[in-house]
Amino acid sequence: MSTDIPAAQRIDPRIRRTRQMLFQSFHALLGEKAFDLITVQDITEHSTLNRATFYDHFTDKYALLEAMIAERFRNYIATRLGDPPPVACDKRLRALILAACDFLSEIAAGCKRNQRQFEPIVESQVKAIIREFLMPALLRHGVAQPDLQATMMSWAIAGAALEWSKTPEPRPVTPEVLAESILPAVCHVITAVKA
Repeated sequence: MSTDIPAAQRIDPRIRRTRQMLFQSFHALLGEKAFDLITVQDITEHSTLNRATFYDHFTDKYALLEAMIAERFRNYIATRLGDPPPVACDKRLRALILAACDFLSEIAAGCKRNQRQFEPIVESQVKAIIREFLMPALLRHGVAQPDLQATMMSWAIAGAALEWSKTPEPRPVTPEVLAESILPAVCHVITAVKA
């Protein structure tokens, strides 16, 4: 769990502004019509950017959606980690699990119209970002097969948080209780599977 500057913060401010304009326009359009009906032209007109600018940043609206989901989830992680982030691995893992619960419960409570269509994309992005977050720690701890271990851990965290988020309110357990139940299994990988 690296303390490096997140990739999103290293992006040139102009690029970040353009991407934010595209994200905001896309989000606004999703409130007006179904995802399938939204075109790149709609997004560029709404954002007042041209199509070439859109394609400088994204290959299509699916890539835009993936980037938007990834950025939002990274923001949840940053919020849960705080500044400065905790040094202890278990505290960082707990923050990661809680961020996944926060993010996925917000998605579950959001627009129902696109939820089934977006669920595989959301799940895929959450797993990928958790995996990306875990890799530096696994490498630093000398864990054998860090790619495989990061994948298994990301699937465990994302899967548990996803199932928890699908449980109707009031949920039988809090995100904190869920995190405490997942944490021993995830921490075990770091402590028990050394190279």
